[in-house]
Amino acid sequence: MYPQIIPRNGMVIRNNTHAVKRSFKYSVLRSAPNTKYGNGIVIVRIKFPLILLFIIGQLSFASAVNADSNTADKGWFTTFTDNVAQTWNEPEHYDLYIPAITWHARFAYDKEKTDRYNERPWGAGFGQSRWDEKGNWHGLYLMAFKDSYNKWEPIGGYGWEKTWRPLSDDNFRLGLGYTAGFTARDNWRYIPVPVLLPLASIGYGPATFQMTYIPGTYNNGNVYFAWMRFQF
Repeated sequence: MYPQIIPRNGMVIRNNTHAVKRSFKYSVLRSAPNTKYGNGIVIVRIKFPLILLFIIGQLSFASAVNADSNTADKGWFTTFTDNVAQTWNEPEHYDLYIPAITWHARFAYDKEKTDRYNERPWGAGFGQSRWDEKGNWHGLYLMAFKDSYNKWEPIGGYGWEKTWRPLSDDNFRLGLGYTAGFTARDNWRYIPVPVLLPLASIGYGPATFQMTYIPGTYNNGNVYFAWMRFQF
């Protein structure tokens, strides 16, 4: 009596049990008589090494996905530090910064406070910058200006802007990005405080009007700050 082999694809193969094992490299689990057709039914399974390879493959794929995720997380910070280092080591231009205006949002302050706050931030700054292969701006800067209480406030850091040139004249550009750095104030005893703020700009040729907004609470923060940047 020949057994009947039923693989997973549902095809029926009549053969000797040992021949099946040699030909298809299956492991026989058990055989049972089929009284209806007078044959035996042999139930087979894939050999253990193939299953093990499949499991290893799945684990390797999962590890690769996790590794890519970790690389992506590290990639953002590495890109940031590389950009800072390249801007420091390979500047294309030097920049003069002239603070222009600070404006305290009137909806967020009592009038008695805004009436006595300084909104003419006299001061100056210096920096260096470059344009990357995508046309985006990278800059390092240090400024000092008169704050709301007419006290000197330094600020320095790294700035990045995605740059658009919407006109046929490439000298005209718009920018949107961020700045990360440190500042210090008289009313904070000049303890360095980290800052992460948005940046926006409009420029033509070597001159750029650049700005940020300092968020805050009522009677604190909520200040628009802008300056001119001249590129040499």
